[in-house]
Amino acid sequence: MTTADAGPPPVLSVRQVSKRYGGLTAVDAMSFEVRPGEILGLIGPNGAGKTTMFDLVAGSVAPSSGQILIGKDDVSRESAHRRIGRGLARTFQIPKPFPELSLLENVLLARQGQAGEQLFANFLMPGRVRAQEAAAREKAMELLDFVLLKRLAHEPARVLSGGQRKLLELARVMMAEPAIILLDEPAAGVNASLLEVIIDRIRAINETGVTFLLIEHNIDMVSRLCHRVLVMASGQLLCEGTPDAVSQDPRVIEAYLGGAA
Repeated sequence: MTTADAGPPPVLSVRQVSKRYGGLTAVDAMSFEVRPGEILGLIGPNGAGKTTMFDLVAGSVAPSSGQILIGKDDVSRESAHRRIGRGLARTFQIPKPFPELSLLENVLLARQGQAGEQLFANFLMPGRVRAQEAAAREKAMELLDFVLLKRLAHEPARVLSGGQRKLLELARVMMAEPAIILLDEPAAGVNASLLEVIIDRIRAINETGVTFLLIEHNIDMVSRLCHRVLVMASGQLLCEGTPDAVSQDPRVIEAYLGGAA
């Protein structure tokens, strides 16, 4: 099993996790740990099992065997919604905001634990509900400003480009105040100028102490952002290390150029 060096306990642990679909093993006894405050990359050739591993961590699918822990808590059978409540949130490779809602409304929908979500609170505690709604609106506007979309706050999400939708997705995730963010190919479909903005915003969020686990095919982005990289091939952990180290590992070169699935 891959373990972190001596230091703070991991914020996320994957222990001998496998996922089988009939006779196909998509993830085969994967183990790794995510350290607090790091940006950890997960890379590998097409068909390596990265997306399945990501879905297992996010709670979209349940493992066939093994354990997934957030901190010390086993969340292997918990839903994605429950994991959000534990501080783990994710973005998607293809963001799907509500197209007819404004950017502000899309971000507000991600707010957790609002008193106004409970019917009777609106009658019994109207002052508290109004105060929370005002605070949420202010927070949402701050996040839209942070991702450089404040000028479009009241525009419908359908007007956004692909890169802008990635930025909106980042604002929506941050609205839930997560401790860990799973990023699913943040560079996919993004032009060069907006990619620089996304990289800069991820770094800025990470500097506040938020931990990241990201899947990405853009190796340049991985090398610029990630403190450590995991490489998967054929559903298994092939190697791990710094971006420079894994890029020179003969096993990684063989996996990418030798056609490992």
